[in-house]
Amino acid sequence: MLEMRAACERCGTDLPPDAGGAFICSLECTFCAECAEALDERCPNCRGELLDRPTRTGATLKAHPVG
Repeated sequence: MLEMRAACERCGTDLPPDAGGAFICSLECTFCAECAEALDERCPNCRGELLDRPTRTGATLKAHPVG
C-alpha cells in the first residue's frame, strides 16, 4: 500500500490523499505538480520518472488513513 506522503518534498505544499496533483517515483518520493514540472518529471533523489499518484478516498481512506 502506498505511503501517501502529505507534502511535497521540494516546497512543502500540502498534498491531501483525496486530491489530485501529487506525483511520485517508484520509491514514493512525492512532489506537487508545479515542482514535478520544474524537475522535468524526473525525481531528483533517484532519477526515476515522476507519475501521477492515485488518490485514496471514501471507505478506503477511512480504513487506511494517512499519517
